[in-house]
Order: sequence, then C-alpha cells, then structure tokens
Amino acid sequence: MRVMLSARMDTQVANKAIKNGAMEKLMQSLAAQLKPEAAYFFAREGERCSLFVFDMQDSSQLPGIVEPLFEELGARIEIQPVMNVEELRKGLAAAR
Repeated sequence: MRVMLSARMDTQVANKAIKNGAMEKLMQSLAAQLKPEAAYFFAREGERCSLFVFDMQDSSQLPGIVEPLFEELGARIEIQPVMNVEELRKGLAAAR
C-alpha cells in the first residue's frame, strides 16, 4: 500500500543530530530502507520536516521505520495511505 510518512523533528534534538552527523546517516538509511517514490525535506511552522511516499508491504514494518525517527530526532510522526491519480481514477470508477 502506498503511504505518506511525515516527520516533524524537535528543533533542539535535530540541531544536535545535524552537528554529530546522525541526521544525515538516519535520512540515508531511511531512504535506502523505504526506496521512496518521493522524498522531501522542508520547514513547517519553524520545524524541520521530512516527507516520504513509499510502498509499505505490511503494517509490521511501521515500528522499524518510525522508531529511529522518534529516538534520534524526537520526531512527531504522521502516516497515512495515499493514492496517485491513476489509483484515484480506479477507486472512483469502482465507487460508481
């Protein structure tokens, strides 16, 4: 299932992670693990954020994905299923 993971990082924790190199390592590791179709990094309401869109095969993958974000970056996580345009068309056709 295609999902979107959004992580909002605690500023103080993320500052330390940037200085000691943990942020770069974690983001590289996460990208390698998820193989996202899209990954973005941005600021929202004064906090560092990341967004990954990827295929999650099983919900049991979730702890392995989010725990490093919680532990190393003090992140607040949101994850939700999402669709691309083709999937939306298919879903709307089935809803008729």
